[in-house]
Amino acid sequence: ATWTKSADVERADSGIGQMPARKWRNRASETLSSLQAWEAHRPCTDCGERDLPVGTDVQNCNQRRADLCEKCRKRRTERKESVLEFVNTEASYGEDLRIIKEEFYLPMQAAGLLSQEQLLGIFSNIQELIDLNENFLEILQEEIDQAFDQGDDDLMTVCIGEVFLEFVNMLPAFQTYCLQQSSSVNMLNALEKEKELLRIFLNVSQNDNTALRRMNLRSFLMAPLQRVTKYPLLLSRIIKATTEYHPDHGSLREAKSRIESHLEHINMKTKQEGNTWTLRSFRQDSKKKREVINIEMRETALKTVGWLREETRFVMEGSLQLAQPPDGQWVKKGSKTLKFQNMQVLLLVNMKRVSESSLESAEPGPVKDAVLVLIRDKNNGKFHLLREPLRLSNCIVSTDPDCDDTFELIEIRREAFVFRDSDRARTHHWFRQIRRYSRELGSWKKRRNALPNIMISTPHTRP
Repeated sequence: ATWTKSADVERADSGIGQMPARKWRNRASETLSSLQAWEAHRPCTDCGERDLPVGTDVQNCNQRRADLCEKCRKRRTERKESVLEFVNTEASYGEDLRIIKEEFYLPMQAAGLLSQEQLLGIFSNIQELIDLNENFLEILQEEIDQAFDQGDDDLMTVCIGEVFLEFVNMLPAFQTYCLQQSSSVNMLNALEKEKELLRIFLNVSQNDNTALRRMNLRSFLMAPLQRVTKYPLLLSRIIKATTEYHPDHGSLREAKSRIESHLEHINMKTKQEGNTWTLRSFRQDSKKKREVINIEMRETALKTVGWLREETRFVMEGSLQLAQPPDGQWVKKGSKTLKFQNMQVLLLVNMKRVSESSLESAEPGPVKDAVLVLIRDKNNGKFHLLREPLRLSNCIVSTDPDCDDTFELIEIRREAFVFRDSDRARTHHWFRQIRRYSRELGSWKKRRNALPNIMISTPHTRP
């Protein structure tokens, strides 16, 4: 009987005792209250702040979407609306482009109202803009659909800036259209006065064609100009609603800077051609001025080599110092004996298109050609080539340990050039990039003492 009683006592308190058990229960209750208070006061996942009052109950806490404070919740809502506005307005712009083609261009062509040359003068490169819009909109819509499929209702995983930079080649197409806009309108006005059938067609279309929304052809022809000038505003709205920690924040700012630089360049070209109209003006800073100069140099280089824009990649561009040594003994004397001049240099690569349906492939195709374009510093408002482009398939590039602040490029059986940058690390980067493409395209693998004295045309080479 005594053993049973002691066993009962043992089961009652489990060796803890009443006072410790009471303290443990109190501590557990305090811990639970602290956890509930922390849950109600959980920091915002976007900004880390706590904006809810202490008395917030658990039910209200569960209503907090993704643990966001009120400010960040509003910001996410604004960002979602701005992203959707960007995509929806791009779709509306595409509809206007298709109206131009299907309701004006094709009927006028089929009826023989205008010749092919006149149609080209009025509608310019409208087909190129249509193709660009379709590809751009397709990628944007895929980003939106993927975000919703993954449960991202706020579209935080959608990176408009990155997509825009991938399609940055559409900006020169806008430039081509904008620069021809003035002459296009003048031609349309002259032809409308001259051709009665054209005038009747345009009037009937505006009044009876419901797809036109009672807008005339001139209004639709302004759509590309209105769209390209609206990009900075749309990107600014997304930037304002995007925290600096978002992975797309830097790309958004870069995209906005690139489009503003292109608009400034278009304005500059219109003034040079004597046109009075200009696109919306933007405040220039030093970065935008440099980008405008780069755009102009790329156009000069592209016109020189004659490659297709969609097959051309600008690997590197910038200012380098260039010297032409009279003989191969300059290394012994040192680069100080050379006379350097400042030069704008662009490294262009001609890539084979992998797919006809996409503008830019994730994996670039094989290299068909690579050139180095040498442009003199701007004089009298224009760029001038120093010489014809240097084809890297005909060049050998090398460096010497005794002159590690320079590298030499020799065009076989012609000239030799010594390059350097003010920054030694960038000089080495230029050298590595040029050597890479010269090796891919050339059949020679080695050189010694800054002279192309080893040229191997067979596939068997020494290591």
